[in-house]
Amino acid sequence: MNTGEKTSIPNEVVAPQVEARAATNTILLCAGGACISSGEESCLTSLRATLEKYALQDVVKVVETGCMGMCDAGPLMILYPEGVFYQKLKPSDMELIVSEHLLKGRIVESKLFENPNTKVKITSAYDDHPFFTKQVKIATRNMGIIDPMSIEEYIAHDGYFSLQKVLQEMTPEQVIDTIKRSGLRGRGGAGFPTGLKWELARKVPGNEKYVLCNADEGDPGAFMDRSILEGDPHSVLEAMVIAGYAIGAQKGYIYIRAEYPLAIERLNEGIKQAKAYGLFGENIMGSGFSFDLEIRMGAGAFVCGEETALIESVEGKRGQPRVKPPFPAQKGVWNKPTLNNNVETYANIPTIILKGPEWFASIGTEKSKGTKVFCLAGKIKNTGLVEVPIGITLREIVYDIGGGIPNNKAFKAVQTGGPSGGCIPAQYLDMPIDYESLKTIGTMMGSGGMVFMDEDTCMVDVAKFFLEFSVDESCGKCTPCREGNRVMHEILERITSGEGEEGDIEKLETLGQSIIDSSLCGLGQSSPQPVLSTIRYFRDEYEAHIKEKRCPAKVCRPLIRYQIDESKCVGCTACAKVCPVSAISGEIKKPHTIDPEICTRCGSCIGVCRFGAISRVTPA
Repeated sequence: MNTGEKTSIPNEVVAPQVEARAATNTILLCAGGACISSGEESCLTSLRATLEKYALQDVVKVVETGCMGMCDAGPLMILYPEGVFYQKLKPSDMELIVSEHLLKGRIVESKLFENPNTKVKITSAYDDHPFFTKQVKIATRNMGIIDPMSIEEYIAHDGYFSLQKVLQEMTPEQVIDTIKRSGLRGRGGAGFPTGLKWELARKVPGNEKYVLCNADEGDPGAFMDRSILEGDPHSVLEAMVIAGYAIGAQKGYIYIRAEYPLAIERLNEGIKQAKAYGLFGENIMGSGFSFDLEIRMGAGAFVCGEETALIESVEGKRGQPRVKPPFPAQKGVWNKPTLNNNVETYANIPTIILKGPEWFASIGTEKSKGTKVFCLAGKIKNTGLVEVPIGITLREIVYDIGGGIPNNKAFKAVQTGGPSGGCIPAQYLDMPIDYESLKTIGTMMGSGGMVFMDEDTCMVDVAKFFLEFSVDESCGKCTPCREGNRVMHEILERITSGEGEEGDIEKLETLGQSIIDSSLCGLGQSSPQPVLSTIRYFRDEYEAHIKEKRCPAKVCRPLIRYQIDESKCVGCTACAKVCPVSAISGEIKKPHTIDPEICTRCGSCIGVCRFGAISRVTPA
C-alpha cells in the first residue's frame, strides 16, 4: 500500500468476510473476560471436539468474539445464520447443541434466554430481551460480532474506512470541526469537549507531538475500556491514527495496566496486523502522513488514571500528578504538546467520521451527546456491559436493562464514577443520566462504573470502602489527599465500630470540603465525594451509628449481634459445629443459644442454618 499514491482498502479483503457469515454455519462464542472466567475455554475445547466427532469442523466456522454484554449469563453463544442466542453454557452442552441444532435443526430451548416480561423463551436475545433492546451501540458496535484478532473482519465492518476518508478527503481542521460539531465529550470522567481538546493540541506550535490513550481503568466495578480493547482493538487503533493526523502527531502511546493481559495481547496483534496492511507506519495509504504506536504498561496505580500522572509514568518516572497549568496540550510527554483521551472516547471517533457529526449529535441530550458505556455491578440481576443513549433514566437502567434488584429487595442507591463519584439514592430513579444532571446531585458520570446497592447495604460502610480505596491509592504527593483522607477514614472506622462521637459528621463534611478545595489533582479533589454524598442523602444512617450505636442495615459487626429463635431451632447442631469460637451451645434436638460476649459475628452460623432460626439484630 505504501506506493506513494493514494490507495483504498481492497475489496478482496472486505467481500469474503461479509459473504462467509451468510454462506456457512457460524458459531460466535463470547471470549470476553467474564465468559472466559466462567468456562468459555472449556466450552470451546468441547465444541471443537464435538464438531470433529460429527465431521463438521470444515462446515461450521467457530469465532471467538469479544464481550457480548450480559456477563452473568455467560458463557454465551450465537449460532448463525439463524441468530439463535444461547446462555449459561457448560462443556457438556456442546454435544446437545451440535447434535440437535446443527444436525437436526432443533433449537435447544433449555439454553435460550427468557423474556423477563412475557416469560417466553426467545431465540434472538438481541431483538427481544430488554437488556439488549434498550441499547444503542456505537463504541461497542463490533463487540460480540467480530473476531477481535482479525483485521479482515474489522475491515469488513467498515473498519479503517474512516481513516481512508480522513487521509484522502479531509484536512486536519475539518476532522477537528467534525468532532466538535458531534458534541462528543470525554468519556473518562469530567466530560471535557473532545473536539476542543483536539483543537487546543493542534494549535500549539511544535513539530513533535504525541497522542495518548488512557487505558488505565482502575475504578472498582468498571471494565468498559478493558472490554472494548479485548473485543474491538482496531476501533481504538484507527481512532488514534486519525487523532494523530488531526493534531499533527506522528507518535502515540497506549497506557494500559499490566493486569489486562488479554487486552494487551489483542492490542499487540492489532498493531502487527495494521502495520502489515500499511495502516500504521510510513506514508499511510500514500497520503504522506506517518504514524506509529507503542504500548506502555503500568503497574496498576490508580493515580495513573490522572492524565499528568499517566504522562509521568509513560516517561518512566513515578506516577505522580503535575501542577497544572501547563496542561498536557501545551506540555505533555517529554514536555511536548500531547493529546490524551480514554479508550471509549476514541472508540466513538470512526463512526462519527463515517456517519457524520449530525447523526451522532441526534442521540443523547442537548448538552450531552451520543451514548455512554456503563458497567452494571453489585446488587443487580443483569450484571454486565451496556451502551445506552445519554439521558436515559436511572429507572430504565435498573429495572428494564438491569432486570431489577435480586430477591425482590428494594433499590437503595447506585455508586457512579467510582471512588471519585457519589451515591444516587432511590429518590432520583427518574432522573436522566447525563453530565449536568449528575453534577447537580453531587456525583459524576466518571468512566461508567455503576455499583448497585439494595436495602441491606450500609451506606456508612460503603463510604468507608471507597475512601479506604482512595487512601491506599493516594500517591502521597500532596498533604490534603494523603493526610486528609486518612483522617476521614479513621473517623469512619470509629463510627462503624460503635465509637462515633457527636460532631463526627460535621468533621467529615469540613475535612471533605477542604480536600476538594486544596488537593493537587482531580482524583484527590473528588475522593471525598462518596462520603459527602452518603452524608447528604443518608445522614440518618450516620446518626444511628453515632447516637444509637446501631447499624440499621445490620452490616457493621460491632453494632450487631446474632440470636437464635428458640421456636424455630430444632437443635440440629449445624451452627455449633461451624462456629469458630464455640460461642453456640445447646443439646441435640433442643434449642441452642449464642453467647454475645464470645461471638465474633462472622456469620458462619446463618450460612448453615436450614430453618431460618438465626438472625442479625441490633442492640436494644
